[in-house]
Amino acid sequence: MADQELISLYNEITQCTLCEAHLPLGPRPVLRISSSAKVLIVGQAPGTKVHATGIPWNDPSGDRLRLWLNVDRDQFYSTDNFAIVPMGFCYPGKGKSGDLPPRPECAEQWHGSLMKLMPQLELILLVGKYAQDYYLPEASSYKTLTENVRHWHQYLPRFLPLPHPSPRNGVWLKKNPWFEESVVPHLKSRVHSLVLEKSSQL
Repeated sequence: MADQELISLYNEITQCTLCEAHLPLGPRPVLRISSSAKVLIVGQAPGTKVHATGIPWNDPSGDRLRLWLNVDRDQFYSTDNFAIVPMGFCYPGKGKSGDLPPRPECAEQWHGSLMKLMPQLELILLVGKYAQDYYLPEASSYKTLTENVRHWHQYLPRFLPLPHPSPRNGVWLKKNPWFEESVVPHLKSRVHSLVLEKSSQL
């Protein structure tokens, strides 16, 4: 029954036109969900390339994210391994310095229902400040993404805050070498134990 409910919900989301008037390229919700996924990736919103292909993280940001996870494309796009639910499901448009923020309607309308139908999730990767602001407990979150990521231990085992893997974030990575020295190795190890080890045992 849960799988049927999830399929029904997915179909409803892909037909969503809730914020159509605000979307310059029109609605095209992009997400991947599964009742058996162990890891959920919560990003921001699709860019133009993802909008065009309908494939989440199908861009240079996705390439870097897969390096952080130490998985290939087949492993990444298997919904037995990863669910992918951005804060905004559709491309929000271009702002003065990059894409606009994800539309707020998506999380308010759909995230709660999706979470209830994905009971196997053990790790939720919060990629970027919008996901962190929405999901991290207000009492324990920090004002900046850097501080959220720096204090990643305190959100385990459920959540792991991450910077956005966009090429635009190269400066942040150079200023914060501790991220790739300590957080990325933990991320790779955790993903391996949740996803890859169990896949090899099947």
